[in-house]
Amino acid sequence: MEYARETGANFVTAAAFDAAKARISNPELHQSVDHQRLWADLLWSPTLAFNLFGDLAVDLALADGAVHTWWPDAPGTVSDVRFAHSPGWLDPAYTGNLISFDAAFVLDLGDGTRGILAVDTNYHEASKRELPKPERLPRYIEVMERSRVFAPRAIDAVNGTDLLVMWLEHLLVLSMLQHPSDAWSWGPYVVVHPAGNTDVADECDRYATLVVDESTFSAVTLEEFLAAGSLPKQTTAALSARYCIA
Repeated sequence: MEYARETGANFVTAAAFDAAKARISNPELHQSVDHQRLWADLLWSPTLAFNLFGDLAVDLALADGAVHTWWPDAPGTVSDVRFAHSPGWLDPAYTGNLISFDAAFVLDLGDGTRGILAVDTNYHEASKRELPKPERLPRYIEVMERSRVFAPRAIDAVNGTDLLVMWLEHLLVLSMLQHPSDAWSWGPYVVVHPAGNTDVADECDRYATLVVDESTFSAVTLEEFLAAGSLPKQTTAALSARYCIA
């Protein structure tokens, strides 16, 4: 652990290492961080977010170009790149839980509101059934119904299944769009995974059938991200060496 913290060996670029140090130095209220895995687990998915987007966090012009290459329909201009982020950990005005985004791009929309492009990064995760805490389920259903982006009876397809966490992360974005402040007016949820993780790919395919507004959810492979050429060549090479199987 000491070696990992000192050298940043878990991070493939200096920018990713710097982004991780900056994030840990500025915890959000009620945030919980698994320091052991962040610093010393080479294949932990939240660390992948720092590695994938670290260069963008220190160069917003590069971030804006990358976002509009990856998501051509994204409005506005990137004004911030955030990691391990929630708009309100345990805040009932959102979803009242400890769910967060691995990465999030904040966009200035030019009309006084902001957009949030929320990203969930995955690497070696396998499907696992999850149950929501019963006392929080009414709030989840409230956000889901107000959003009007889900197919009828979608709750039955996610509650107690391997799609639950994906649903909760999506709900967190939707709760931001419903917040009384009206600060957020655009916000899709995106899942990033390696092409070889068939569990996550299958989850995304099944989840997509539950979403009637396709603009709010999408999935993209890590390989597709890297092939777009939006990151510096050295970063792309380092990411490919660490995460992609030839």
